[in-house]
Amino acid sequence: MQDVKKKAVEAALNLAVEQGWRDVSMSAIAVRAGVDLDVLYDYFDDRDDVLRQYGRMIDSAVIGAFQGQEVEGESPRERLFDILMERFDVLNDHRDAVLEIMYFYRFDPKKGALALPHLARSMAWMMDLAGLQDNGWRGGVKVLGLTALYLDTAFRVWSKDDSPDLTKTMAALDRALNRAEQIVGTMGL
Repeated sequence: MQDVKKKAVEAALNLAVEQGWRDVSMSAIAVRAGVDLDVLYDYFDDRDDVLRQYGRMIDSAVIGAFQGQEVEGESPRERLFDILMERFDVLNDHRDAVLEIMYFYRFDPKKGALALPHLARSMAWMMDLAGLQDNGWRGGVKVLGLTALYLDTAFRVWSKDDSPDLTKTMAALDRALNRAEQIVGTMGL
């Protein structure tokens, strides 16, 4: 099962780079993955579902990198910074494909809006991993704020940051988290 999902995700990302995300079809993903279309149908609803699986793979990689790690003296905010930078590092593995898909979503607001709940769920996992998860409306506000902060950093900075160590992304994320921390404190969240 995981093998089919992984092959489909890899195929979709490669096709996005080669022909643009707009032109990627489920049939093309099946051919590139070496999987029959009816088998792919058993695992995915559509190509957006393939992207959701990619998102889960990113989450899993980040969770795996931090799970069970406790860094002495590290605050949850510092840990969140490290976790989000790890996400950007993982995204760099398929940077060209991710940039192509981001470009597509930027000009298709409906698709972007439909993808937001999935990204927000990922951000909730990242907050939980950092020890910041809250329940109730406060937690919801924090997850929405982190989702907006992450997207803003991804679109404005990471997408243009070609440095090997993502220096510009680190600086922008640090500033954004500082602002968010001040806002959360001011609002009593």
